Amino acid sequence: MEPYDALLASITPKSGETRTITDPATGTAIGEAPIHTLEDLEQAINAAQAAQPAWDGLGHEARSAVLLKAADAIERSAAELAHLLSREQGKPLNGLNARFEVGGCVAWLRAAATTPLEAQTLVDDGETYAELHYKPIGVVGAIGPWNWPMMITIWQIAPALRMGNAVVVKPSEYTPLSVLALVKVLNEEIPEGLLTVVSGDRTVGARLAEHPAVGKIMFTGSTATGKAIIKSSADTVKRLTLELGGNDAGIVLPDADPKAIAQDLFWGAFLNTGQTCSALKRLYVHTDIYDAVCEELTKVAVAAPMGNGLDENNVLGPLQNKAQYDIVANLVEAARASGARILLGGNPDAGQPGYFYPTTLVADIENDNPLVAEEQFGPALPIIRYSTVDDAVEKANALDVGLGASVWSSNRDAAREVAARIQAGTVWINKHGAVDPRIPFGGAKQSGYGLEFGIEGLKALGTPQVING
Repeated sequence: MEPYDALLASITPKSGETRTITDPATGTAIGEAPIHTLEDLEQAINAAQAAQPAWDGLGHEARSAVLLKAADAIERSAAELAHLLSREQGKPLNGLNARFEVGGCVAWLRAAATTPLEAQTLVDDGETYAELHYKPIGVVGAIGPWNWPMMITIWQIAPALRMGNAVVVKPSEYTPLSVLALVKVLNEEIPEGLLTVVSGDRTVGARLAEHPAVGKIMFTGSTATGKAIIKSSADTVKRLTLELGGNDAGIVLPDADPKAIAQDLFWGAFLNTGQTCSALKRLYVHTDIYDAVCEELTKVAVAAPMGNGLDENNVLGPLQNKAQYDIVANLVEAARASGARILLGGNPDAGQPGYFYPTTLVADIENDNPLVAEEQFGPALPIIRYSTVDDAVEKANALDVGLGASVWSSNRDAAREVAARIQAGTVWINKHGAVDPRIPFGGAKQSGYGLEFGIEGLKALGTPQVING
């Protein structure tokens, strides 16, 4: 028996059309996911509309108390959720993976519940008095990805519920079981009708994005899909928070210590086997320390075991689906054909079950190579040599995306000066991809707009109202 059998049974449809979900590490069946329809979506939205006014009426303090109980419910089911997530998404239990993701769900839910948001006094000069408040939007649509299906769902629904909204969730077709299970656990504490999962196809997602009863869409995924949501939301003037594709650059300055930064560089790039929007996806290294950084990175990469996520020894897993596997494999082959040097990997075992692509480091590669210019979203890191910082900054800023970036240096002030020149929503110093529920996060350029987390994240799930007088 699997640790999650009882939880999986509770979300398995008793009737209606279903789809078999398989383990990306083995290809074996995990369970059946419902194929919800447009009619199911309408029912979910109707239930959300009916439940939302009473939820709003509870006020912030009472809503927060409910959400804290929901966080406790996740903790009680943490083992089951992590095992199901590992099998469906592929990520290992250990490391910054399945158990980490479930723990992140608890942390972000508690942060959303306890972050204060008081009315802001705008003017109080004896003649004029004005305050800024935030009222619920109503019904929020949350459309999530397959790479961090549980945690990103919490990033969407926790602030929405805290602010008095109801939420309809549309999970990725690749990872519906994880989200269905998570919401099942949350709904042990959350009032009926407020939070519903509609596990349908793209038609259901498109209808959610355009539905006149939905006041806001939160979406994490590709830039192409984000643009489609923008278009479909226009007729109803929906609020949007879009966290879209990234191709994050890291710049290693010449004074950096290659050995000291290698571990953090590696995990900045290979977190979740590279399947993270804000992962380090192109690394620019000064020519003075280029060979040393390549050498130290290779040492770290060789020591990171990859395999089935249920094996407690592994810290890297398979790619979640065949389509993503093919993208990574094709980009690496194009780099090899161009004359780039494969330091490690690039040699998948065709006889191995599952979508495992080996940890791959690619050196001596041109900046316009597709592996650099396109988001690979997998375990393959291109390392580009540069001679001047101006050149590195220019290359980092050359793309039309700007989710995150990082600067690596022994001199924090020098690193901050370079960071200020980079066009990205977040620039980390001597780390990459580290998010915090207290710190706002969002993209620049075509990596989306709107902020998540912290006070700004709460405000984004409300409608501002000024009371003047």
